[in-house]
Amino acid sequence: MYQNLGLSGSYIAWIVLFILLSGAVFGSLVVVDRWRLPKFYLLWAVAFFAYAVIWMIAYFTIGQTKGEAIGSLVGSIFMALVLTTGFRSLSSTVKLSALLFVSNFLGYFLGVALFNSLSEPKGMLLFGVVYGLLFGAGIGAALQIVQRTKTS
Repeated sequence: MYQNLGLSGSYIAWIVLFILLSGAVFGSLVVVDRWRLPKFYLLWAVAFFAYAVIWMIAYFTIGQTKGEAIGSLVGSIFMALVLTTGFRSLSSTVKLSALLFVSNFLGYFLGVALFNSLSEPKGMLLFGVVYGLLFGAGIGAALQIVQRTKTS
């Protein structure tokens, strides 16, 4: 992808793919009647895009490791803000920010450790699996929290 799209183009392509593919999965966790799938896709796109842009800015300006950690923190806060605003559950912003940050940070850096310790295709695959499972679980839990906070 880097050869055909360049660095920025590759990251944008991955963002779009992640939003499209994960939106249906995360949308299926939303049970609040007013959140039909197209409306959720829009909210999810804004939330993930905010996270991803902030993460990329931190990564590209601050650098590896420190930028990744700062991007994970600030990006998770912005994702939480978008989700809690969309679900009108601002009281759960701190809880969601912490949950998203911890699941994101652990998934990402455990994935990086696997990537760095294993050969290229195996390490890359395991990075994606670990990061996807941990961050995905955090996002799923966050969606449950904003709905429970809204309905209770």
